[in-house]
Amino acid sequence: MKQSLPDFSSLREEIVNTAQKAYREGMMAATSGNLSCYDAASGCIAITPSGMDYTVMKPEDIVIIDLDGNVLSGHKPSSEWKMHAEIYRHLPQYRAIVHTHSPNATAYAVLRKEIPCVLVEMLLFLGGSIEVADYAAQGSAAVGTNCLSILSRKPAALLANHGVVTAADSLAQAYTNAVYVEDSAKIVRLAMSTGCPIPASIDTEGSKPIHE
Repeated sequence: MKQSLPDFSSLREEIVNTAQKAYREGMMAATSGNLSCYDAASGCIAITPSGMDYTVMKPEDIVIIDLDGNVLSGHKPSSEWKMHAEIYRHLPQYRAIVHTHSPNATAYAVLRKEIPCVLVEMLLFLGGSIEVADYAAQGSAAVGTNCLSILSRKPAALLANHGVVTAADSLAQAYTNAVYVEDSAKIVRLAMSTGCPIPASIDTEGSKPIHE
């Protein structure tokens, strides 16, 4: 018996709008990257399709799958659906995931080097430095499982030789997190060209940023 699905129309539209915004802002190139949202009540994931040009993507192109990758609506999901499924399966606090190949942050991922915490925004939004998850073959479940220990503590991780993954309880926040990761990587790179960045911290009241 075919599973009765919730109405994903507004969620599909939000995913397409966010994906196209990410593409315009240089967070993803060509067909790289992927976005998803999770509906815990139905156990369904709404995710961007595999290999589709973001400029022509429409809400009806968003694929609905379950946590095992069974397609419930649409055609072929992103090749990274297993990563999304693993995160949703093990970290129920998250309802949205954004995976980008933003250039400055991905440069750190290629170096397998964490982005040091030098901005107060990194403390407030990202939980500190951006750590690197161990390498896993693209498209494998291990891409997701390897970053679980990081994402259980903070909403962003670098994927070794791959890119960035951020998560949140909403797609808007997950994308904001991705933007902060890329901005942080860019600022650290620029700062290192002229000196040594100073780590950031917040005082005991949690409201006044200071530098150590």
